[in-house]
Amino acid sequence: MKAVTTTIDSTDLVQKTVFSILFSISFAHLLNDLIQAIIPSVYPILKESYHLTFSEIGIITFAFQMTASILQPFVGYYTDKYPRPFSQVYGMMFSFAGIVSLSYADNLYWIIASVMLIGTGSAIFHPESARISNLASGGKRGLAQSIFQVGGNLGTALGPLLVALIVVPNSQKYILWFVLFATVGLAIISKIAFWYRDHLVLRNNKKGEFINFHNLSKSKVKFAIAVLLILIFSKFFYSASLSTYYTFYVMEKFHLSIQQAQYHMFIYLIAYATGTILGGPLGDKFGRKYIIWFSVFGATPFALLLPYANLFYTDVLMIIIGIIISSAFPAIIVYAQELVPKKLGMVSGLFYGFAFGMGALGSALLGILADKTSVGFVYQICSYLPIIGVICYFLPDLKKK
Repeated sequence: MKAVTTTIDSTDLVQKTVFSILFSISFAHLLNDLIQAIIPSVYPILKESYHLTFSEIGIITFAFQMTASILQPFVGYYTDKYPRPFSQVYGMMFSFAGIVSLSYADNLYWIIASVMLIGTGSAIFHPESARISNLASGGKRGLAQSIFQVGGNLGTALGPLLVALIVVPNSQKYILWFVLFATVGLAIISKIAFWYRDHLVLRNNKKGEFINFHNLSKSKVKFAIAVLLILIFSKFFYSASLSTYYTFYVMEKFHLSIQQAQYHMFIYLIAYATGTILGGPLGDKFGRKYIIWFSVFGATPFALLLPYANLFYTDVLMIIIGIIISSAFPAIIVYAQELVPKKLGMVSGLFYGFAFGMGALGSALLGILADKTSVGFVYQICSYLPIIGVICYFLPDLKKK
């Protein structure tokens, strides 16, 4: 029996931006990252219920993000050689199982196993999704990557809000409600998989002209990738302090309830999503190097002010930091893809994986530091990390088209 598929004209291969696919993969990203966002959002509940320390909270984040980090480059490398259009379906199944497991987990080891299932699902989802957004971009790679990324950021923003509304007033078992989002995700990803499968058939039948974006030597390409990875370290180590410990920070400093803290987290995450929308198109227009420079280094003065602000100005600064620092990642991903255009899956997996890895390492180390000092001290130390963005100066310029 022939499956129902989306009709693809051969011009879709290069010239045409396929917005239906871009918005579909973005919505799938929203659902995938919404599921991920459950994990840090339920930390206050888990900490109170099972008497966890900040170090153990950091270990949970480490287990989740390292699972995703280690697997992603291997998934990307494998699918570069052997494309698997339906691999994302399997990834969402892992996330589905992780949600069910987390809703019943009643000790640290069970919680760790649950988040590792979700991490595995994320590792399978991201490299292939980045490749699909690139294929559907029609040459507007920054725009396509921003559309894809903003879905994930919106999902990350909605996660704490939904946990505050559904789980916090009830109990841990209510995490089960999130299987509905995984089910919708499975339906959307299945449709995208048919388009991807047909697209691969057309590409095999019609070999297009290979586009190179630079004439850099291999050593310069490796150097540029090393600079980008250092920037990822700066960005995601700092972001770990914001995403993992922000609710604890505002609860400790401003004496807020868990639910109130989740609303303040939502404000920051919406700002983060807004910056993601802007980063890709601005990179297309002005050059990715300059957007990366502004995004990573430009957050420095606001990050330095954050530990000393009252609640109102904390929200204001978090909005500014969120918009500025989030605009870098779409530009970094596309810049890396243009450095190594023949290995889209591997380079996407490497950067997504390294980003998750730095978030994992940051969460674990900062949790230990918070136990020994305080969450407020963690924010003072981390405020200096965006200064590392000055190394953007060493990135080479690539062709605009």
